[in-house]
Amino acid sequence: MYQAFKSHLQAELANIEQAGLSKNERIIVSPQGALIRLSDGKEVLNFCANNYLGLSNHPGLIQAAKKALDTHGYGMSSVRFICGTQDLHKKLEATIARFFGTEDTILYAACFDANGGVFEPLLTEDDAIISDALNHASIIDGVRLCKAQRYRYANADMEDLEKQLKASQAQRFRIIATDGVFSMDGNVTPLDKIYELAEKYQALVMVDESHSAGVVGKTGHGVTERFGLRGKIEIITGTLGKAFGGAIGGFTTGKKEIIELLRQRSRPYLFSNSIPPMVAAAGIHAFELIDGSNELQDNLHKNTAYFVQRMIDAGFDIKPTESAICAVMLYDAKLSQEMASRLLEEGIYVTGFYYPVVPKGQARIRVQLSAAHTTEQLDQCITAFIKVAKALAILN
Repeated sequence: MYQAFKSHLQAELANIEQAGLSKNERIIVSPQGALIRLSDGKEVLNFCANNYLGLSNHPGLIQAAKKALDTHGYGMSSVRFICGTQDLHKKLEATIARFFGTEDTILYAACFDANGGVFEPLLTEDDAIISDALNHASIIDGVRLCKAQRYRYANADMEDLEKQLKASQAQRFRIIATDGVFSMDGNVTPLDKIYELAEKYQALVMVDESHSAGVVGKTGHGVTERFGLRGKIEIITGTLGKAFGGAIGGFTTGKKEIIELLRQRSRPYLFSNSIPPMVAAAGIHAFELIDGSNELQDNLHKNTAYFVQRMIDAGFDIKPTESAICAVMLYDAKLSQEMASRLLEEGIYVTGFYYPVVPKGQARIRVQLSAAHTTEQLDQCITAFIKVAKALAILN
């Protein structure tokens, strides 16, 4: 049987390759940072990591992880409710709840698991989920795993959201689900307007803070801080894999009754190993570091504003952004790959994004800024973009 299936797979892979849509991995042999070394020995500037605050190789996080290895071991070899809960897990959950001003937190192996496990335990076919059209794949998959009625509204379109809320009034409970920052465009969800509509139409709100926590808001506490809604949103999901050190681990934080029901019924939580003690310890240190000083957030915001304005001044088509994501629009998939390849030759590590990661005809290079980038590195990146864009006739 496999021979026939093998031929089918080979044809599919060939089609992907011929369309210029193949995703190739480039091997890094150094720690993650603004400057990284590839397996061919070349050092390049990294502008495509989720390392927003530059904590992936922070000595304080490394030390916290090393200490936890000595005191708490390497792994748990268990799920939480059997014998997989240490004091570090509980401390991290409490730390996250304090950071967001929520009542309780539950940890997952990744935010993909948090989003995959949040809807099904809470809702039935009598309920409704109203989801933003550009939500992350993990939210989409979580919705698919739930029997609730499904509604979708155009990205950040409050008129369409209100239309869907009206249409869902026949259902018992309603949850509006949205990303805090949409990862491919960099725009911030209008959470204040969403909250107003939720109040008007008796809906709960769930927001994924993966690309916004640590980034958005004056002190980096995310979109709830940005819109003055700290502690008012019922469900927040997020990750330790971006601004908070870039390892693994996700979480759901919010109202205590919601979190408790998830502990009882959320399948990714019940049937997946606990996160390693060293990750929990480093995560605690990351949150405490961010709460203790605004230096990293201020530097990130400064870098982002500088880079985006310089790119706009150079003539690039940039999506409006309030985050650390700068989407350089190219629209053609092959062109995005070619530009990324040439930029790598110039010492700039970025990645082209195209269908199915973004809609067809919306290919781009997503530049992600970090607090760890220096002004000189930003200028080097901008100069390389201009040089390559002119060579490819993107700019005059």
